[in-house]
Amino acid sequence: MSVEIRGISEVLANIQSQLGAQAVERISDQALRDASLVFKSSLISQLETFKDTGATVDEVTFTEPYSVNGVRTITVHWKGPKGRYRVIHLNEYGTVKNPNPRGKGAIARALQASEAAYKRAIAESIGRSI
Repeated sequence: MSVEIRGISEVLANIQSQLGAQAVERISDQALRDASLVFKSSLISQLETFKDTGATVDEVTFTEPYSVNGVRTITVHWKGPKGRYRVIHLNEYGTVKNPNPRGKGAIARALQASEAAYKRAIAESIGRSI
């Protein structure tokens, strides 16, 4: 589950030639942070469909931007006192005994629903930073 954005790499390469690598990293990191907020709102609305105690929604967190094979990335994960990271995959994919739980595919639906808004948020953030 990932979002691919075309054309941004050319813009960032042009900025890098003019401003330098550190400026590009700073701009792309801010764009990723802004876009992750867009995805988070979509994810929370999808997770509300099977809300029980609210721990799943409360524990949604994002990492700081980091590089994976030269590509800046932010990862969504669940971190908190109730340990929802242990059961997120069960809600997303189901189990043998319960193959279709109430929240099955919520993360995938959120990713698909927020793809256009995510791309727009990245483009707007880069536009503001330039």
